[in-house]
Formats: sequence, C-alpha cells, structure tokens
Amino acid sequence: MPLDPMPDWVPARRRQFGERLRAARLHANLTQLELGQRIGRDHRTIHRWEYALRKPDLEDLLLLADALNVPLADLVR
Repeated sequence: MPLDPMPDWVPARRRQFGERLRAARLHANLTQLELGQRIGRDHRTIHRWEYALRKPDLEDLLLLADALNVPLADLVR
C-alpha cells in the first residue's frame, strides 16, 4: 500500500539522487543525450531523473551505475 502523502524526506532524497547522477554524468564527460544513448533511454528521461521529476526503476539504476562506471551505492546512498 503506497504512502499518501509521501514522507517529506522522500522528495529530498530524490533531489539528492538527481544531484549525484548529474555529478557522475559530468565527471564521465557525458551529455544527457550520450548517457541516454548508452542506457537506451531518452535524454529527456535523464533530465527528469536529474531534476527529481521522475524516479528510475531498479533496472535503470543498474544501467546508470554501469554506464557511469560508479558503484550503485554511490548513486543512491
């Protein structure tokens, strides 16, 4: 059963994830378009994750970590 409303810390953690994703992408010298191509997602999806407008699923998280060559835990901690 989903929580309604979502606890305050959840949106904050999603924003933190987006910031870490963006930092890792920039560190890898990739654009949103390039990262999207590497993982088979549209660049607008990457943008939505970075700005906490949407949330990636587990498969997406695994693909991101692999494409960025970072441990998954570093993205989601």
